Amino acid sequence: MLSTGQRALGVQRVLDPAGVLPQAARRLDADPAVGPDEVRIAVQRLNLDAASFRQLSESHAGDGEAVRAAVVDIVATRGKMQNPVTGSGGMLIGVVDAVGPESPLGLAVGDRVATLVSLTLTPLRITDGLARWDGRSEQVPAEGTAILFARSIAAVLPDDLPDAVSLAVLDVCGAPAATARVVERARARSVTVLGAAGKSGCLSLAAARAVGALELTGLVRTEAEAAALTAAGLADRVVVADATDPLAVAAAVGTPADVTVVCVDVQGAEHGAILATADGGTVVFFSMATSFSAAALGAEGMAADVTMLVGNGYTPGHADLALGLYRSEAGVRALIDPRVVE
Repeated sequence: MLSTGQRALGVQRVLDPAGVLPQAARRLDADPAVGPDEVRIAVQRLNLDAASFRQLSESHAGDGEAVRAAVVDIVATRGKMQNPVTGSGGMLIGVVDAVGPESPLGLAVGDRVATLVSLTLTPLRITDGLARWDGRSEQVPAEGTAILFARSIAAVLPDDLPDAVSLAVLDVCGAPAATARVVERARARSVTVLGAAGKSGCLSLAAARAVGALELTGLVRTEAEAAALTAAGLADRVVVADATDPLAVAAAVGTPADVTVVCVDVQGAEHGAILATADGGTVVFFSMATSFSAAALGAEGMAADVTMLVGNGYTPGHADLALGLYRSEAGVRALIDPRVVE
């Protein structure tokens, strides 16, 4: 017999192996029947996280049909969307269509919501075979059902923004909130963001500026991204380097920053981020492609006196903060809008 606290974590949905929480499970029960403290969502669109989509696309040589088939198979096999290679998932939007009488989430039938918890721990059932998705973008039109637990998080979608925009912003809303908290607490003057032209990167730059950072450096991979980021006006300095080449990163950044935020969606950015950070500074790893053993052992090997933080996707108020930055910062909109697929 599970306690109320255990049910709130979703333990009742774990099929294999026993004794773990939903995120660590190999397989979840995605039965659409709701328990007393659960909420069911009629799924409208998934947003695959960047690292997962990149891995799937590259492993199938850009073949959209193969990518679609792979996602359908993952969900059918695991009862959730958790890429077995990257371990990451994404999030979704949909309409609440059933609420258990003991649910504490404050949601009502008919609410249009975005889930702010990972698809890696969300029981998910796909009923349309993702037939409307071409497998070539992170945003996935879908039909099916998803289950939220008592300790899940969801945000009612705003009326003033297109769904695709809300999904794109809310998918990464933890990054700017975490950046703002770290910069503010450290009273950091200088901040470097790796992957600064992406969704989480541009929002993190804007968040750092909003809480008082005075020297913002955005590192991007290509000259095209550099031109876009420069035009957006979110960084004081824009540099180009491969984030996976630590010596190139260090040379491009120059004077190390008080805070470095890693928002790239490829493996191998750990050592460059450490070299880009001043002694006594902080690195926030906000990428699901991060190897935390590489980060820890690399810092040790460099005798780098830096604090390294895992970017937690939840910070109180993170959804409102990210949406507010999107609304208020033209540069953020200029970088995010072209990435949104309708």
